[in-house]
Amino acid sequence: MNPESLAAAALALRQSRSDRKTIAPVSTSHGIAGLEAAYAVAELNTQARLAQGRRIVGLKVGLTSKAVQQQLGVDQPDFGVLFDDMEYLSGQDVPVSTLMQAKVEAEVAFVVGRDLPGAAPSWAEFLCCLAYALPALEIVDSAITDWKISLVDTVADNASCGLYVLGDQPMGLGGVSLGEIGMQMQKNGQTVSIGTGAACLGHPLRAAYWLARTMAERGQGLQMGQVILSGALGPMVPVAAGDLIHAEFGALGRVSCRMV
Repeated sequence: MNPESLAAAALALRQSRSDRKTIAPVSTSHGIAGLEAAYAVAELNTQARLAQGRRIVGLKVGLTSKAVQQQLGVDQPDFGVLFDDMEYLSGQDVPVSTLMQAKVEAEVAFVVGRDLPGAAPSWAEFLCCLAYALPALEIVDSAITDWKISLVDTVADNASCGLYVLGDQPMGLGGVSLGEIGMQMQKNGQTVSIGTGAACLGHPLRAAYWLARTMAERGQGLQMGQVILSGALGPMVPVAAGDLIHAEFGALGRVSCRMV
């Protein structure tokens, strides 16, 4: 990995988001090849945001739905970092006008109840670290023009993170069968996305477990209070200022917001 190329790609992505002007894929324009190079670019921009005073409050798993993988032409998950200025609560206005190519997807979120440091956790150790599940919306965004991204491009761009919205009522993990829940998302009163918990790597907890093991392998265990966005339950849908989004998750509850 050429440090100069990594730094130049990271700067191009930061500038794109600052100016709200999309750019060509960094995989081609800056010769970024392979996942480790892509994550190195993302890490440079994570450090830049921390230096600006932002805090890491969670992580997201991306590309867990076969429908979304087909939309983007990729075949494996990725992960990104959630910062404190990305979070909104159900019913709030969400400033989607600060993004460039916003799309929304409905997900199950988890709240980490205790630190999970050390080696890759067992399934039981992982389950013990989670406190609650919540319905969530993720508003994804890409710095790459027309979403013409490879896996390398979305990873370098912090897994296409934008903003996210959390539901009000946390639920214990034993309170609902997350793999069997149905999801229906509406935009301005019209159903635009339908899915199930099983669409997320077979089960939302499996997606979050993939993240826990992946982060442990990178020496970054899950931490108490972090949010995990486990991945889309159905296709993502473009949104713009003025759109009203409402998603129902069966027994898990509902979440909504207005784009401004």
